Amino acid sequence: MNIIDNTDEELLAIGIPWWEDLIKYSNKGQYGKFIRNFSYDLLLGLNEVEVGKQFAKSELTRSLDTKYDFLGFIRRGEHVTFLFRVRSTKREGEWLGRMVVGYERGEPKIFAASIF
Repeated sequence: MNIIDNTDEELLAIGIPWWEDLIKYSNKGQYGKFIRNFSYDLLLGLNEVEVGKQFAKSELTRSLDTKYDFLGFIRRGEHVTFLFRVRSTKREGEWLGRMVVGYERGEPKIFAASIF
């Protein structure tokens, strides 16, 4: 099973609720809920101390606007990258949000997520 074979509609049904959860739990600083759809490999690679600092100290990750623009997909290999235009409720400007989704043991999971 390869995620890139899913239709745009199927991908959006998976990814949009996850992206909205990432924004919600980032804003609330709820790390446990933020990572709940992450792949096992991603969880192994996370430095929980650094992620904890990000949640505690980053104004941007705690002030993401819940309104965003979905920009599109990039399908490559066994993963689909979702791209979003993201804004902050406290900082001027726009950021690029990225979420990489694929299958792990037959289940869709998040393999990467970032805002830059």
